[in-house]
Amino acid sequence: MISSINPFNGDVIQTYQAFDMSLVDTVLQKSDQLQQIWSRTPIKARADVLREMASELRRRQDDLATLATMEMGKTLASAKAEVAKCAWVCDYYADHGPLMLADEVVPSEDNIERVICYQPLGVVLAIMPWNFPYWQVFRFLAPTLLAGNAAILKHASNVPGCAQAIEAVCVAAGLAEGLFRTLLVPGAKTEALIRHPLVAAVTFTGSTDAGRKVAALAGQSLKKTVLELGGSDPYLVLEDANLDLAVEKCATSRLLNNGQSCIAAKRFIVHDKLYGDFATAMRDFMLRQRLGDPLLNTTDIGPLAREDLCQELAGQVTESVRLGAVLICGGAADHAFYPPTVLGEVRPGMPAFDGELFGPVASLIRARSDEEAITLANQSIYGLGSAVFTNDLQRGRRVAQRLQAGACAINDFVKSDPRLPFGGIKASGYGRELGVAGIREFTNIKSLVINPGEAV
Repeated sequence: MISSINPFNGDVIQTYQAFDMSLVDTVLQKSDQLQQIWSRTPIKARADVLREMASELRRRQDDLATLATMEMGKTLASAKAEVAKCAWVCDYYADHGPLMLADEVVPSEDNIERVICYQPLGVVLAIMPWNFPYWQVFRFLAPTLLAGNAAILKHASNVPGCAQAIEAVCVAAGLAEGLFRTLLVPGAKTEALIRHPLVAAVTFTGSTDAGRKVAALAGQSLKKTVLELGGSDPYLVLEDANLDLAVEKCATSRLLNNGQSCIAAKRFIVHDKLYGDFATAMRDFMLRQRLGDPLLNTTDIGPLAREDLCQELAGQVTESVRLGAVLICGGAADHAFYPPTVLGEVRPGMPAFDGELFGPVASLIRARSDEEAITLANQSIYGLGSAVFTNDLQRGRRVAQRLQAGACAINDFVKSDPRLPFGGIKASGYGRELGVAGIREFTNIKSLVINPGEAV
């Protein structure tokens, strides 16, 4: 059995019967059959289904948001915004995806036609986390379906209601039942899903350790993978930065989704001249945040998704303080709640510098120059997002170009955007979602050469 538990009060929301492997086989066989039909469906018709999915998401926004809040603790406002973003990505690929997948003719001087084609791979397995239970799925699902693939979802076990709600949205939008399916299976069954002969490719979002296992299993069968893994994103605040803007953007990013976001700001590398003022302003911002029931509009920060995650975060903070970090504010866990916290004087060798703190904890690090800030930023196994704050945009560009990350923002925080490729390097994974690159990840990029031959 798989249970959905409200992290705010510990209540069991609903219990679901897990699938056995014989049912999984049946589901995959049907998905494979439907995919072959779907791949021959005109792309305009596929785009029309995506538009209906967007409309259905908007119609169900309130119910979907409430469900996400109850299952994993994000505030209701952020859950509504997440559903709206899912509708956006469906509309975006419905509008722009057909051109991204259109055959490309390569110019040539002879009489031979050379074409690049983008054809579907088959059934794509998505193994997705709980922190953005809708967005993580739809940012993969919209381009994958438009490209002509079928999709199978193994969602995190603490958001089974959200997983089934996504399937209901797809069916209500007119997608053939079975072309996208949620598999309610425990994590122990994931290996069998990856190895299944009808699974053509795998996309995974989650921890770096789990990503390595997924990549190894898929690699044994030579299956294409896209991995979006952890992050310890550095935000560099140079001495000429607008302090108010930097604090607002940095703190907002750090607290997104109750601090549970791979792409959130985590390490704040601040020039020594601004460090004291930045630390004070960050502390004041954090202390203004209101913890409570995430269903209430007055709540800024809800609980973490599970109590064990809260205890793990508390342990990382405690160890960092033991090693010399200064606790500026916060730092006291209460069941699944962890208050917005600021750690000062963080250095390499501390969990707050070396690891990923998945919760509302800001790690402040001193730097005396741009060169030192860049070195500290890149002194990480991760490479997902980054940011630079400065009033000199050319200086910001120079620094941004040297940061080892899949994305960088100047005077803003990083966020995923349907128009831009999203993903990381180093231990943050490989491959890209979203943008043109994202829709082509799960296609067979085929070269077609047509020689008309000699006229008879």
